[in-house]
Amino acid sequence: MSAVRTVVRGAQRRRVSTIVIVAATAMAVTATVLAGLLLAASSAPFATAFAGQRGAHLTAFFDASTTTSEQAAATASQAERAAGPFPVATAAVRPEGLPGIPFMDLRVAGRADPARDPVDKVTLLSGRWARATGEVVVARGHLRIPPGSVLRLKDGPTLRVVGEARSISQTSQGWVTPDQATALGPAGWQMLYRYADAGTEAAMSAHQAALGPNARTQSWLGVRADAAHRTQLFVPLLSAFGLIGLALAALVIGNVAAGTVASATRRIGVMKALGLTPAQVVRACLVQALIPGMIGAVLGIVAGDLLAVPLTADVADLFGTVPMSVTPWVDAAAIVAAVLVLSATAAPAAWRAARLRTVDALAVGRTPLSGRGRRAARLAGRSRLPRPLSLGLAQPFTRPARLVAMLLTIAFGTAAATFAIGLASSLRLVQAADQKPATSADVVVYPGPDGIGTDAGAVIAATPGTGSYYGRGPADITIDGLREAAHGTVTIGDAGAAGYEMLDGRWYAAPGEVVVTTGLLTATGKHVGDTVTGAGHEPFTIVGEVFDGSANNHLYTDVASMPGLRSPFEWYVKLTPGTDRAAYLDSLTSRHLEAQASEAESADGTLIVLDSLTALLTALLVSVAALGVLNAVVLDSRDRVHDIGVQKSIGMTPKQTAVMVIASVGVAGLIGGAAGVPAGYLVHRWAVPAMARGAGIRLPGSTIDVYAPALLLTLALAGLILAAAGALLPAGWAARTRTAVALRTE
Repeated sequence: MSAVRTVVRGAQRRRVSTIVIVAATAMAVTATVLAGLLLAASSAPFATAFAGQRGAHLTAFFDASTTTSEQAAATASQAERAAGPFPVATAAVRPEGLPGIPFMDLRVAGRADPARDPVDKVTLLSGRWARATGEVVVARGHLRIPPGSVLRLKDGPTLRVVGEARSISQTSQGWVTPDQATALGPAGWQMLYRYADAGTEAAMSAHQAALGPNARTQSWLGVRADAAHRTQLFVPLLSAFGLIGLALAALVIGNVAAGTVASATRRIGVMKALGLTPAQVVRACLVQALIPGMIGAVLGIVAGDLLAVPLTADVADLFGTVPMSVTPWVDAAAIVAAVLVLSATAAPAAWRAARLRTVDALAVGRTPLSGRGRRAARLAGRSRLPRPLSLGLAQPFTRPARLVAMLLTIAFGTAAATFAIGLASSLRLVQAADQKPATSADVVVYPGPDGIGTDAGAVIAATPGTGSYYGRGPADITIDGLREAAHGTVTIGDAGAAGYEMLDGRWYAAPGEVVVTTGLLTATGKHVGDTVTGAGHEPFTIVGEVFDGSANNHLYTDVASMPGLRSPFEWYVKLTPGTDRAAYLDSLTSRHLEAQASEAESADGTLIVLDSLTALLTALLVSVAALGVLNAVVLDSRDRVHDIGVQKSIGMTPKQTAVMVIASVGVAGLIGGAAGVPAGYLVHRWAVPAMARGAGIRLPGSTIDVYAPALLLTLALAGLILAAAGALLPAGWAARTRTAVALRTE
């Protein structure tokens, strides 16, 4: 106990280094907790959320004109568990104050308490549940409608949004009270079912058939497939950050433990001179490493659990599931991992120190081990650099293990920053490429009251100021080999000039030629140059593969390829230089055309979540790396405090002392930055295409090649900045230390 008490008192006297050890360990354990949560959240997120919500295996809609609520309720006996019938209505709504946005259909279910029904326990994400008529809770999706918003119905009344919720079964787009659903004019009844056997297509088909021909159904297998698609999309991102976080945390904790013992080597010599045995020395050193380490670990668990709230909310938004609660096993695993890493790195260092002869242990810290760093010191001394710089640059080579640990810490931090910057750039370029066909125009003209709008082309052509223009409209096109019709876009005019990103081949130039998305090629097994057939059109020749941000089976062709097609066309107009856009819009309005200036869409909700998540994780990892550097420099400065006193006694100024300490991390900063940038680059080159493959799309090369040479050089220098930032506090302490105090310090 006397040995342990001696070490504890030593830690109390060395408050600065003890505080740094606690802070570094706390940040590393925080990273461990969050990394563990990321990996846990990426493992079967849909299955976990579906079980937690008691999701509906089958959602059925019965038309009110053919089925009464009693008849719908009678079908509950076919399932192991059922909920309903709930009145269902569809309302045409748009956010109040935004007249330019068209009305959209919102399907709502009238449920008195969606969170407590025996099937499909809907999770409230923000706000509260609807309690009265005129209130609605909307399902959170890509379109975020925050609580407090007002939705105007097409026939005049309004609905106030009082909350956001999510159903893992996707049973509705919104929830209102049963009275409100009745007031909207119920279109039918909704029933929700859970079955004992629901794992196969055959079983679900049998359950659907048992409900009769009047039921329109949605199987959970389709919802699960969509969720699996989202999981495959984001798992590479979360896995990359999670693994980097775990590796960096283990490195920092190990470096903290080993450095703590190594910095106490001379004190170990004193304890051996007082009669302590090697076994007592090892126990004392383990306590010295574990006490501040465990304090830091507990603080890290608390911080990790607090940060887990926004983190798991972002991850749930990515996967379309519900937020995970704080997972006790992750906290327990983080504590166990911290103890194991602390012990595994401190014990060997303690045993080596315990085996040293007493006189050797007393000498360590005043003089470096024989041969270490001498060549680096000679080379630095021959340089023309100022003496403080040369001393600082040579100093790390006296402790190679600590230098390597610091270098790896900086490399991991730089790699995380490089990956995050590349990911953010790629995501923005993907969105820009997806929006380019619409945003490249100056003016958009919408279909007229007849819903067709092909005559608008003649008006546009005759309007002064028109440069180039084209029209496009939707069409469902049957393609042999697809279970459902392809999402088609037919065009009039030179749509190829709109800026569609081609992945292979060329844009179509004649009737009968089409360009298609990666999803359609994958689904049909076709390639560029092949021919596709289908009902309602002549054979099409695939002449190109075009980028599309969705994984839909999409096909683009000229309207002449689909004779007799009547489709609502939107027209995209590029104005001639010098044309006043406002006057041009007035001119079109006077000709009874609905037109507005084109503008880029706001950032997609998923993109916003990804940006938030990436920023949080990158800031955490860079902070862990900076604290790891801070800890290493504090320990090194404490080891060399006597040398610093000697240097000050022969004329080194405080400013020169600070420069020397900061210069001591220069080599690690430069090499770590130079190593971290290629690592982050390679992670980016793996993760972004993997995310695209998970989404069922291919990306243009321009969205992956985002690192300009100047950016890579800047990121490499960021390693030096990170190292210098971690060394600033120890440099200030060394500069302020009085010479007499430094010479007396052990």
